[in-house]
Amino acid sequence: MAILWRPPLLARVHRADPAHEECTLLKQATSTPPVVTDLTTDLWAFFRGGFVPLRDANVSVMTHALNYGTAVFEGIRAYWNADAKQLYALDLVPHFARIVRSASLLYMQVPYTPEQMADFTVELLRRDGLQEDTYVRPLIYKSSELIGVRLHNLDADFTMFAIPFGKYIDTESGVRAQVSSWRRTDDNAIPARGKITGAYVNSALAKSEAQLNGFDEAIVLTQDGHVSEGSAENLFIVRDGTMITPAVTDNVLEGITRARLLDVAGDLGIPVIQRSIDRTELYNANEVFLCGTGAQVSAVVEIDRRLVSDGRPGPITTRLSRTYFEAVRGRLDAYHSWLTPIY
Repeated sequence: MAILWRPPLLARVHRADPAHEECTLLKQATSTPPVVTDLTTDLWAFFRGGFVPLRDANVSVMTHALNYGTAVFEGIRAYWNADAKQLYALDLVPHFARIVRSASLLYMQVPYTPEQMADFTVELLRRDGLQEDTYVRPLIYKSSELIGVRLHNLDADFTMFAIPFGKYIDTESGVRAQVSSWRRTDDNAIPARGKITGAYVNSALAKSEAQLNGFDEAIVLTQDGHVSEGSAENLFIVRDGTMITPAVTDNVLEGITRARLLDVAGDLGIPVIQRSIDRTELYNANEVFLCGTGAQVSAVVEIDRRLVSDGRPGPITTRLSRTYFEAVRGRLDAYHSWLTPIY
């Protein structure tokens, strides 16, 4: 992942205290070193109904999805537990149930059930033989090779591959975010509940604007000015011990990690409210964090050059993050139902 130079915007004073040391240890425990893999020879793909070397999983430049963004996708994590020598795939069936729903928005019929696609994932990961954190990318795409803007009377296909994958947001001290000038695409323009490839141009515009302005991540607003989400992550704030997250009617993706964190918060006795959030609530929040398959749980420590509280990950974010990372690596029996062991 490219690392952008960031100009110093605010001086920070970091005091050595137990909470800060605990956050540092947590980051070290959940980080994954970069891995160099020869994608041309080492990995496999599920492509056109079977398993092929990843280097051979190619489509024509005339493919409709390439020309018009007519595809849907998922991002699925698999976590390596070195002590157990086991790779755990996270929430396979929920992810594939969502990709089926996304596909239906684009008039695509999927020839496989979520359970069958989950089985393909297990076989794919076993063939790859990876013993490190991994990212799985399934796609359902308009495979017809023709020119013409439409969704009907087109063929569709399912494909999937997996690659070694560490942190999506590469920060050690928390995320510095900017409220983007780009507004979140409205559900009546491009359905927010679908992970549609073409819709992610909206995310890319916001993310590049933020990073080229020296920030790590973008926060996007709805058309009426309420907080929606990050460029590709759900968002939570914490005020007076209560977690608050935008309602799904604020053009957010109905995130699977978001849903899991709501479950964990309930187990930990942390109250949660789902409602619209005003922009200035971001500046007055005690804590802010982003979550998603890529971002996992990422503390936001600065927004629009304003520190969030004291500019460090807060206690609720830290507690949720610790529990989540223990759960996804198979170390908490209470959450084993989330996981599919690969080996």
